[in-house]
Amino acid sequence: MGDTADDIDAPTKGAGAWGQAVAAVALVAVLGVGLWTLGETSSSNADLPPARCSGGEPEKASGELGKVPRRVSGAQLCEALNRPDLAELLGTPGETAKTAGGSGGSVKLAGGKEIATSSARVEFGTYTVTLSATYDRFSVTGSAALLGGGARQRTVLGRPAVFYSDRTISISFRLDGSDTDSGPGVPARALTVARDAEDSGGSFEVVLWRADGGVPDDTVLLRVAEKVLPTVPGWAAEG
Repeated sequence: MGDTADDIDAPTKGAGAWGQAVAAVALVAVLGVGLWTLGETSSSNADLPPARCSGGEPEKASGELGKVPRRVSGAQLCEALNRPDLAELLGTPGETAKTAGGSGGSVKLAGGKEIATSSARVEFGTYTVTLSATYDRFSVTGSAALLGGGARQRTVLGRPAVFYSDRTISISFRLDGSDTDSGPGVPARALTVARDAEDSGGSFEVVLWRADGGVPDDTVLLRVAEKVLPTVPGWAAEG
Protein backbone atom coordinates (compact mmCIF):
# COMPACT_ATOMS: atom_id res chain seq x y z
CA MET A 1 0.00 0.00 0.00
CA GLY A 2 2.99 2.29 0.35
CA ASP A 3 3.09 2.81 -3.40
CA THR A 4 -0.55 3.82 -3.62
CA ALA A 5 -1.36 7.51 -4.09
CA ASP A 6 -4.57 9.27 -3.13
CA ASP A 7 -6.09 12.65 -3.97
CA ILE A 8 -8.67 14.63 -2.09
CA ASP A 9 -10.25 18.06 -2.36
CA ALA A 10 -10.70 20.26 0.69
CA PRO A 11 -12.19 23.75 1.03
CA THR A 12 -9.75 26.63 0.77
CA LYS A 13 -8.63 28.60 3.78
CA GLY A 14 -10.23 31.88 4.68
CA ALA A 15 -13.66 31.13 3.24
CA GLY A 16 -16.88 32.00 5.01
CA ALA A 17 -18.92 34.99 6.04
CA TRP A 18 -16.69 35.51 9.06
CA GLY A 19 -13.97 36.71 6.65
CA GLN A 20 -14.50 40.11 8.26
CA ALA A 21 -12.74 38.85 11.35
CA VAL A 22 -9.94 37.49 9.18
CA ALA A 23 -9.53 40.86 7.48
CA ALA A 24 -9.63 42.73 10.77
CA VAL A 25 -6.85 40.75 12.43
CA ALA A 26 -4.91 39.63 9.33
CA LEU A 27 -5.56 36.00 10.16
CA VAL A 28 -6.08 33.20 7.66
CA ALA A 29 -8.61 30.80 9.19
CA VAL A 30 -9.89 27.40 8.16
CA LEU A 31 -13.49 26.45 7.44
CA GLY A 32 -13.10 23.60 9.87
CA VAL A 33 -14.20 20.82 7.53
CA GLY A 34 -10.86 19.09 8.08
CA LEU A 35 -9.64 15.85 6.59
CA TRP A 36 -11.45 13.37 8.81
CA THR A 37 -12.56 11.60 5.65
CA LEU A 38 -9.11 10.03 5.48
CA GLY A 39 -10.39 7.67 8.13
CA GLU A 40 -13.22 6.59 5.86
CA THR A 41 -12.87 3.96 3.16
CA SER A 42 -14.11 5.05 -0.26
CA SER A 43 -15.51 2.42 -2.58
CA SER A 44 -16.99 2.34 -6.06
CA ASN A 45 -19.12 -0.66 -5.12
CA ALA A 46 -22.68 0.54 -5.67
CA ASP A 47 -24.01 -2.35 -3.56
CA LEU A 48 -22.52 -0.92 -0.37
CA PRO A 49 -24.93 0.90 1.98
CA PRO A 50 -24.77 4.72 2.19
CA ALA A 51 -22.04 6.09 4.43
CA ARG A 52 -23.03 6.83 8.01
CA CYS A 53 -21.82 9.88 9.90
CA SER A 54 -18.63 9.58 11.90
CA GLY A 55 -16.47 12.05 13.72
CA GLY A 56 -17.25 12.08 17.43
CA GLU A 57 -20.02 12.70 19.90
CA PRO A 58 -22.14 15.88 20.08
CA GLU A 59 -20.36 18.63 22.02
CA LYS A 60 -21.69 19.93 25.30
CA ALA A 61 -22.99 23.44 25.65
CA SER A 62 -20.45 25.98 26.81
CA GLY A 63 -20.70 29.36 28.45
CA GLU A 64 -17.17 30.22 27.41
CA LEU A 65 -15.70 30.99 23.98
CA GLY A 66 -17.15 34.47 23.74
CA LYS A 67 -20.26 33.52 25.75
CA VAL A 68 -21.95 32.19 22.63
CA PRO A 69 -25.28 30.35 22.86
CA ARG A 70 -25.39 26.57 22.71
CA ARG A 71 -23.46 25.37 19.67
CA VAL A 72 -24.43 22.70 17.20
CA SER A 73 -21.76 20.00 16.92
CA GLY A 74 -20.13 18.52 13.85
CA ALA A 75 -21.96 15.26 14.53
CA GLN A 76 -25.30 17.07 14.56
CA LEU A 77 -24.46 18.93 11.35
CA CYS A 78 -23.57 15.64 9.70
CA GLU A 79 -26.88 14.09 10.72
CA ALA A 80 -28.70 17.07 9.17
CA LEU A 81 -26.64 17.02 5.97
CA ASN A 82 -26.47 13.26 5.38
CA ARG A 83 -30.21 12.93 4.74
CA PRO A 84 -31.69 10.07 2.67
CA ASP A 85 -32.78 12.39 -0.15
CA LEU A 86 -29.51 14.36 -0.43
CA ALA A 87 -28.56 12.73 -3.75
CA GLU A 88 -31.99 13.59 -5.13
CA LEU A 89 -31.59 17.20 -3.99
CA LEU A 90 -28.26 17.29 -5.83
CA GLY A 91 -29.96 16.10 -9.00
CA THR A 92 -28.22 12.70 -8.94
CA PRO A 93 -30.90 10.31 -7.63
CA GLY A 94 -29.61 6.81 -7.04
CA GLU A 95 -26.12 7.89 -6.01
CA THR A 96 -24.85 6.60 -2.67
CA ALA A 97 -22.79 8.66 -0.26
CA LYS A 98 -19.22 7.32 -0.08
CA THR A 99 -18.09 9.14 3.05
CA ALA A 100 -19.74 11.27 5.73
CA GLY A 101 -18.27 12.88 8.81
CA GLY A 102 -18.42 15.76 11.24
CA SER A 103 -15.86 17.84 13.11
CA GLY A 104 -15.92 20.51 15.81
CA GLY A 105 -13.46 22.99 17.22
CA SER A 106 -12.50 26.63 17.28
CA VAL A 107 -10.20 29.15 15.62
CA LYS A 108 -8.01 31.38 17.78
CA LEU A 109 -7.75 35.00 16.68
CA ALA A 110 -5.08 37.55 17.49
CA GLY A 111 -5.28 38.44 21.16
CA GLY A 112 -6.34 34.94 22.16
CA LYS A 113 -10.05 35.17 21.42
CA GLU A 114 -11.57 31.99 19.98
CA ILE A 115 -14.36 31.58 17.43
CA ALA A 116 -16.33 28.36 17.73
CA THR A 117 -16.74 26.38 14.52
CA SER A 118 -18.19 23.01 13.58
CA SER A 119 -18.62 21.33 10.23
CA ALA A 120 -19.74 18.28 8.29
CA ARG A 121 -18.95 16.80 4.90
CA VAL A 122 -20.72 14.25 2.70
CA GLU A 123 -19.06 12.97 -0.48
CA PHE A 124 -20.70 11.35 -3.49
CA GLY A 125 -19.12 10.26 -6.74
CA THR A 126 -20.46 13.40 -8.43
CA TYR A 127 -20.68 16.04 -5.69
CA THR A 128 -19.18 16.86 -2.32
CA VAL A 129 -21.21 18.97 0.10
CA THR A 130 -20.09 20.62 3.32
CA LEU A 131 -22.11 22.32 6.03
CA SER A 132 -20.50 24.50 8.68
CA ALA A 133 -21.57 26.70 11.58
CA THR A 134 -19.53 29.64 12.84
CA TYR A 135 -20.24 31.49 16.09
CA ASP A 136 -18.78 34.97 15.83
CA ARG A 137 -20.15 38.51 16.09
CA PHE A 138 -19.87 39.44 12.42
CA SER A 139 -22.83 39.96 10.13
CA VAL A 140 -23.31 38.12 6.86
CA THR A 141 -24.44 41.31 5.12
CA GLY A 142 -21.20 43.06 6.01
CA SER A 143 -19.12 40.19 4.63
CA ALA A 144 -20.35 40.55 1.04
CA ALA A 145 -17.86 43.28 0.17
CA LEU A 146 -14.99 41.08 1.34
CA LEU A 147 -15.95 38.09 -0.81
CA GLY A 148 -15.21 39.59 -4.22
CA GLY A 149 -17.23 41.27 -6.95
CA GLY A 150 -19.11 38.08 -7.75
CA ALA A 151 -20.71 37.82 -4.31
CA ARG A 152 -24.50 38.19 -4.44
CA GLN A 153 -26.66 39.16 -1.49
CA ARG A 154 -30.13 37.74 -1.12
CA THR A 155 -32.58 36.49 1.48
CA VAL A 156 -32.74 32.76 2.16
CA LEU A 157 -35.28 31.25 4.55
CA GLY A 158 -36.04 34.74 5.83
CA ARG A 159 -32.41 35.53 6.71
CA PRO A 160 -29.65 37.59 5.05
CA ALA A 161 -27.46 35.41 2.84
CA VAL A 162 -24.58 35.67 0.36
CA PHE A 163 -23.67 33.49 -2.64
CA TYR A 164 -20.00 33.52 -3.62
CA SER A 165 -17.40 31.52 -5.54
CA ASP A 166 -14.44 29.70 -4.05
CA ARG A 167 -12.01 26.94 -5.01
CA THR A 168 -10.92 23.79 -3.21
CA ILE A 169 -7.34 22.78 -2.56
CA SER A 170 -6.27 19.51 -4.17
CA ILE A 171 -4.03 17.44 -1.88
CA SER A 172 -2.10 14.48 -3.27
CA PHE A 173 -0.18 12.02 -1.10
CA ARG A 174 1.03 8.45 -0.78
CA LEU A 175 -0.45 6.26 1.91
CA ASP A 176 2.97 5.94 3.56
CA GLY A 177 2.94 9.71 4.13
CA SER A 178 5.57 10.59 1.54
CA ASP A 179 5.37 12.83 -1.53
CA THR A 180 2.61 15.07 -0.21
CA ASP A 181 1.70 17.85 -2.62
CA SER A 182 -1.06 20.44 -2.92
CA GLY A 183 -2.36 22.79 -5.57
CA PRO A 184 -5.49 24.44 -6.95
CA GLY A 185 -8.54 22.22 -6.88
CA VAL A 186 -11.97 22.58 -8.46
CA PRO A 187 -14.46 25.49 -8.46
CA ALA A 188 -16.88 25.60 -5.55
CA ARG A 189 -20.01 27.61 -4.84
CA ALA A 190 -20.85 28.67 -1.30
CA LEU A 191 -23.97 30.02 0.36
CA THR A 192 -23.61 31.72 3.73
CA VAL A 193 -26.79 32.32 5.73
CA ALA A 194 -27.09 34.38 8.92
CA ARG A 195 -27.88 32.51 12.12
CA ASP A 196 -30.85 34.79 12.78
CA ALA A 197 -33.09 37.18 10.86
CA GLU A 198 -31.49 40.21 12.54
CA ASP A 199 -28.04 39.14 11.26
CA SER A 200 -26.64 39.74 14.72
CA GLY A 201 -23.59 37.52 14.22
CA GLY A 202 -22.56 34.04 13.21
CA SER A 203 -23.58 32.01 10.19
CA PHE A 204 -24.27 28.67 8.60
CA GLU A 205 -22.59 27.86 5.32
CA VAL A 206 -23.23 25.25 2.63
CA VAL A 207 -20.46 24.63 0.08
CA LEU A 208 -20.79 22.50 -3.03
CA TRP A 209 -18.27 21.26 -5.61
CA ARG A 210 -18.24 18.75 -8.46
CA ALA A 211 -15.75 15.93 -8.97
CA ASP A 212 -15.60 16.67 -12.71
CA GLY A 213 -14.48 20.26 -12.10
CA GLY A 214 -17.68 21.85 -13.39
CA VAL A 215 -19.07 24.92 -11.66
CA PRO A 216 -22.00 23.90 -9.41
CA ASP A 217 -25.41 25.35 -10.21
CA ASP A 218 -26.68 27.86 -7.65
CA THR A 219 -30.15 26.36 -8.04
CA VAL A 220 -28.82 23.05 -6.71
CA LEU A 221 -26.94 24.77 -3.89
CA LEU A 222 -30.04 26.72 -2.85
CA ARG A 223 -32.24 23.61 -2.99
CA VAL A 224 -29.89 21.75 -0.65
CA ALA A 225 -29.60 24.70 1.75
CA GLU A 226 -33.35 25.27 1.95
CA LYS A 227 -33.96 21.63 2.87
CA VAL A 228 -30.99 21.04 5.16
CA LEU A 229 -30.70 24.24 7.23
CA PRO A 230 -34.17 24.08 8.86
CA THR A 231 -33.27 20.62 10.18
CA VAL A 232 -30.14 21.84 12.01
CA PRO A 233 -30.77 21.70 15.78
CA GLY A 234 -31.67 25.15 17.11
CA TRP A 235 -32.41 26.67 13.71
CA ALA A 236 -35.98 27.65 14.59
CA ALA A 237 -34.98 29.05 17.97
CA GLU A 238 -32.30 31.22 16.36
CA GLY A 239 -34.70 32.53 13.72
